[in-house]
Amino acid sequence: MDAMDPQTIATWVAWGGLAIGLVFGWVAALSNFCTMGALADISNMGDWTRLRMWALAIAVAIAGAALIDVAYPGVLDASMYRATRLTWLSHCVGGTLFGFGMVLASGCGAKTLIRVGAGNLKSLVVAIVLAISADMALRGALAPLRANVLDQISIDLGGPQDLGALLGSLSGHSAALLRAVLAVALAGAFAVFALWNASSRAPIAVTGGVVTGLMVVAAWYVTGHIGYLPEHPDTLQAAWVGGNSGRPESITFVGPQAYTLDLLLLWTDRSRVLTFGIASVIGTVAGSALYAIWTGRFRLEGFRDAEDTASHLIGALLMGFGGVTALGCTVGQGIGGLSTLAMGSFITLAAIILGALAAFRYLEWRWR
Repeated sequence: MDAMDPQTIATWVAWGGLAIGLVFGWVAALSNFCTMGALADISNMGDWTRLRMWALAIAVAIAGAALIDVAYPGVLDASMYRATRLTWLSHCVGGTLFGFGMVLASGCGAKTLIRVGAGNLKSLVVAIVLAISADMALRGALAPLRANVLDQISIDLGGPQDLGALLGSLSGHSAALLRAVLAVALAGAFAVFALWNASSRAPIAVTGGVVTGLMVVAAWYVTGHIGYLPEHPDTLQAAWVGGNSGRPESITFVGPQAYTLDLLLLWTDRSRVLTFGIASVIGTVAGSALYAIWTGRFRLEGFRDAEDTASHLIGALLMGFGGVTALGCTVGQGIGGLSTLAMGSFITLAAIILGALAAFRYLEWRWR
């Protein structure tokens, strides 16, 4: 492979996204990995098993990202998660809307794709509406609200917004050293919490958490190292190719669904190409479909009634706008962003959880 051939490198990055999506889709279907489901289990039954699986994925992702930081310095700093501008209001509003929406839509962006692969027609509608809403937030009618109002309320930190860099600037100690210390401490804390209960140490639960975390790390490697060009032949500048953002990317499932819809609608437009994010979306659906067919669990399922339809449509709209505004979803921000120790990711994750809990209370009120 010619190291200076951007098209060849972009193709390899897209293939990497497809492979990562296939593995994630299969394992998530096998382990029933679902953030919304994890929160629902706690709210309805007091069962923390799936939340511990999510915590294990975070632990593995943080540890792996720390190794990426050491082996390939600058990769995570170049990601959108460690941007110097902290758009805290967007993280709060977007995260809350996404959390509320994923409960109404019966699952986050990742779970929606997994259900699509298993034949769920409700989730197919949710995926389409989510993609439209996300596209509107990126470049359409909702973009001015996001970019000109919410994103303007921000804090310029003057450096990367990860906890290591922030503590380093306050204490005068090395940001790299503090990142390593924090990564060990946080990964250890999440791992202890995840494996504390016997039920969360079941093979399927451990597999779901570990493999999901590894797929996040693999995404950083594929987009941040394989996709890196020290000198792009067109610009003579360092560049990351194969993604939609022009930066190192992890797996996330809101913006990429919008880009996938764009590609399908504008197939003959030569400017629309298969990217890492699009390929990971396709791979996730395919991996889930292969698992569903292999186990005989593939079946068509539709909406229950008009109220069920309206709930899922509203949830999809909220997830699309909220996910783009918050720069990610429960996987994109809740695992991938958290692996970089970015302040915005912690804010978004808290907002998503609060939004989901508010939605549970709302649904309880509706049922009563």
